[in-house]
Amino acid sequence: MAGFHVENFGCRAARADGEAVSDRLRAAGLCERGPSEADVVVVNTCSVTAEADRSARSFIRRAHRLNPEARILVTGCYAQRAPEELAGLAGVAAVVGNSHKALAPEIALSLVREPLVEPAPAGQAAMVTVASMLVGDVPIWADDRFAHSFLEEGQTLPGMQTRPNLKIQEGCGNRCTFCVIPQTRGSSRSLSPEKVLKQVEGFVAAGGNELVLSGINLGRWGRDLDGGFPAGDDSSARWTLATLVRRIFSDTRLPRLRLSSIEPMDWDRDLIGLMTEFGGTRLALHAHLPLQSGSDAVLRRMHRRYRPWHYTEKVTQLVEAAGPHLTLGADVMAGFPGETDAEFEETLDFVRALPFGYLHLFPFSPRPSTRGWALHAEHPVPAAAVEVRMAALRLLAAAKSRAHREQFVGQQLEAITLHSSAMLQSSGRTAALTENFLPVEIAGRLKANRLLRIRVTGLKSEGTLEAAEAEPELDQDCAAIMSVRPKSLPLKRSSSPVSLASA
Repeated sequence: MAGFHVENFGCRAARADGEAVSDRLRAAGLCERGPSEADVVVVNTCSVTAEADRSARSFIRRAHRLNPEARILVTGCYAQRAPEELAGLAGVAAVVGNSHKALAPEIALSLVREPLVEPAPAGQAAMVTVASMLVGDVPIWADDRFAHSFLEEGQTLPGMQTRPNLKIQEGCGNRCTFCVIPQTRGSSRSLSPEKVLKQVEGFVAAGGNELVLSGINLGRWGRDLDGGFPAGDDSSARWTLATLVRRIFSDTRLPRLRLSSIEPMDWDRDLIGLMTEFGGTRLALHAHLPLQSGSDAVLRRMHRRYRPWHYTEKVTQLVEAAGPHLTLGADVMAGFPGETDAEFEETLDFVRALPFGYLHLFPFSPRPSTRGWALHAEHPVPAAAVEVRMAALRLLAAAKSRAHREQFVGQQLEAITLHSSAMLQSSGRTAALTENFLPVEIAGRLKANRLLRIRVTGLKSEGTLEAAEAEPELDQDCAAIMSVRPKSLPLKRSSSPVSLASA
């Protein structure tokens, strides 16, 4: 039996694409293997930074060295941005940009079953190469129309990914000066609500307990959809992410839904209101709002669509709606072109003032064909200064994360068990993730995909919570849990104002 391997780089949405490719190849009869044994290796790339590009190239070279007979198919954002560059690497047999990612499983199968044949002429079939972008014998599928870009998954199931990602939105039109995503993924496009609900229903039927909605610009889901509005006969109503989440809760028995990264200004009143209504029961108390900088001047140069005070308002509203158990995360960038010491200090002060539970930190990386590339050429921040700023951010992020997690020692939280490593299992512990997005090790060997209540007993030096199972009688079939569990059970929200600077 032919074997395949999919190696994923990048964000949750990219991982969802990789999982969809894997699902299609398994359904076609291929078996999953390591890269050194696979007949076809699919490299699902990221291109958000130069380091992401380097990581992808390094993996391709290593895979070819370990398995020179394997046919390597490269897809993803790097494949869309610089397909000829990738096609020139040894071992690469095909390059499939995001514009044609929906065809990646079919192309991968053709690499396994027979030498890649010339695709049918345009108009006769969907699989069409861009003839002007052939590199040697390596065909390239990539253009700027993105007609075959939305790779809809086969049924999302709880498997190796206990908490799988369901990508419901693709592309972005924000045009931030540092970002290459509009070029590599196109404009915003939404998976239809009917397809989303069908996926959720199938996931629940298969025993799934937690599902993560993801997208490139998730908060924009629904804005490109016409008709089929969700409420009554109001012709002015339109689908939004909030209305979709409400339909998921009303029409399915999904125990827990988690939202991945959402831009600050897309947290509208209805979406924040869902945190009050469902947070801590069926909606995870976890919000990730990309920040990038706490300096107004830098945000303007980045062409971000909010100011620092807008961001603070959204965080205040979220904390008031969700309560103190909310885990808040953000992306923060250091070294954007022209960033002064004073502007960076504004970012540090801003981050100190808000109750972040974790931060994703990035040095600025100039991306070709973006405005940031030109700004970097005009006003670069010295590499030594960027490293100093990154070190300061790492120290602050570690302190914020530890302070946030320490407050839960001695408390009870809900969690879902994950697939544990052999080493962890041998020590008699189980990996899990709390409902509010905190990593935890539970005493005892437990099956993956269990919802249970835990009692936090300590905090390890690297930041993982230690816990024991509490109230085991609550560990029932997920449908039974939702039918007997009061909405207010997981936490008690304080009616007093929450201090944002306390964390």
